[in-house]
Amino acid sequence: MKSITRLCLLTLFSILLQSCAAPGHTPTEKRRSVNDMAQSVLQQLYKIKPYVKNQIKESAGYAVFSNANINVIFVSASGGYGVVIDNETAKRTYMKMASAGIGIGMGVKDFRAVFIFHDRKTLNKFINKGWEFGGQADAAAKAGEKGGSLQGEVVINNITIYQLTESGLALQATINGTKYWKDDSLN
Repeated sequence: MKSITRLCLLTLFSILLQSCAAPGHTPTEKRRSVNDMAQSVLQQLYKIKPYVKNQIKESAGYAVFSNANINVIFVSASGGYGVVIDNETAKRTYMKMASAGIGIGMGVKDFRAVFIFHDRKTLNKFINKGWEFGGQADAAAKAGEKGGSLQGEVVINNITIYQLTESGLALQATINGTKYWKDDSLN
């Protein structure tokens, strides 16, 4: 049993490290890949919730992240990458994210998150100090356009967060910590 647990943890850690990196070989390719992902996610979100376009336009800034999550019985891990756009300066800050948690569940999920920062102080704090968030409960069974998932909108500390599930099969309830930080290789 200990070897199975170790193998699961090693697999989770390996997936976590791989999913934190943006696709591409050079920094220019990686930045382009992140920007393309962000634009695609925003277009998808605008189709579902058209009012978000105005929310973003009126905000201090916004962020779009691509995340991969895996949950094996009592342990969950996720990793991803994204970009924060300052609406006042149009500056882009490329970031990474990672999460680890405990709880019950099984599954793998590929999802996107959009953060809308309602004031400059919150935007700057997120960019310069990162952010930590905990707790998750969701269900997803989606492949491409087929299937469904619970997708939500939540407002925390002057940040509105939207989540869109791309694909995956997951049923989980976990307590986790998520950390966001600048990607030094892309900024």
